[in-house]
Amino acid sequence: MLIEQTIEKMNAMKLFGMRDALGEQMELSSYDSLSFEERVGMLIDREWTDRENRKLERRMKAAKLKIPASMEDIDYRASRGLDASLMRSLADCRWVSSNSSILVVGPTEPTT
Repeated sequence: MLIEQTIEKMNAMKLFGMRDALGEQMELSSYDSLSFEERVGMLIDREWTDRENRKLERRMKAAKLKIPASMEDIDYRASRGLDASLMRSLADCRWVSSNSSILVVGPTEPTT
């Protein structure tokens, strides 16, 4: 099968992450030493990551947040009394599966 046909089919099936990863694998000789299973696994991992990133982008856009923010952006150096380990434990979202609720209160920016 010609690679162009494979890429066209990947595009038609919206396998954009896999398509991009295949292009990288074809360009770089460092992939040549990997087994077939390893290379296929890397293609699938890339597609999975690409889909997860697109889902996140859609959700962030739908949320219409005034300022994009994430847990990774929290500055713990500011004197707001935030406990980094507590914030990390909240970020894993186990509280959702245990049917618990959280309420975060207080200023969002340090007062000067």
